[in-house]
Amino acid sequence: MRLGFVGCGNMAAAIIGGILEKGIVKKEDIKASTKTEASAAKVRENLDIACGTDNRETIRDADVVFLAVKPQFCEGVIKEIREEIKENQVILSIVAGKKLEWLEAQFGKKCKIIRTMPNTPALVGEGITGVCPNDQVTEKEVKEALVLLRSFGRADTVTETILDVVGAVSGSSPAFVFLFIEAMADGAVAEGMPRKQAYEFAAQAVYGSAKMVLETGMHPGELKDMVCSPAGTTIEGIGVLEERGMRSAVMESVRACVKKTRQL
Repeated sequence: MRLGFVGCGNMAAAIIGGILEKGIVKKEDIKASTKTEASAAKVRENLDIACGTDNRETIRDADVVFLAVKPQFCEGVIKEIREEIKENQVILSIVAGKKLEWLEAQFGKKCKIIRTMPNTPALVGEGITGVCPNDQVTEKEVKEALVLLRSFGRADTVTETILDVVGAVSGSSPAFVFLFIEAMADGAVAEGMPRKQAYEFAAQAVYGSAKMVLETGMHPGELKDMVCSPAGTTIEGIGVLEERGMRSAVMESVRACVKKTRQL
């Protein structure tokens, strides 16, 4: 399988790194293109793959074309490459907010397009990606795409309507979690804990808690109740979070992200 990456920022680099680490594709079968020669040189140095500035050359022999540019540049890039796209090529888009209908209209012909929404934990092999193919993509091609996307975390198919929600609940939410970790560490520092140690303890607590949800299959509320002893310290802290509206604030933050995504 030959892969062509149009755009090679942090997310594309994380995808390539996962694919290479899992041995799914050889580095000789991956090409990428970037906007400048300076950034292309950096990609070549860091990933040891072929990388230049010619988008058309990058995709010419690819079986799967990763569209990995910023949303504001997407229309111009598609105009540049659409004549090179062949019927048998699968276009895998990680462009935020650009729906299948819009992508199909830009290419101006029948194309195999899979719209995806990965998130930044892909950088450490713990990503989660929502996947939505159009009706031109075969079941076999979807399975092959999932193999690529699962090289840097989890991935599953969703409807396009749900994909906008995926962008909020997994795409934007790492920033919410980072803020939560920082706030917990600040509280620990205020009580005398060294800053570096506070970040380590807070981050590991969040990591372990998330792993419990995924691996036990238990409801988050049930896991929370297991920690809250009667008249104990944890339920006292939960009371403060509820009083300050943490639950509703997080819910509204997710909904605000979904609203913004639908406006892109």
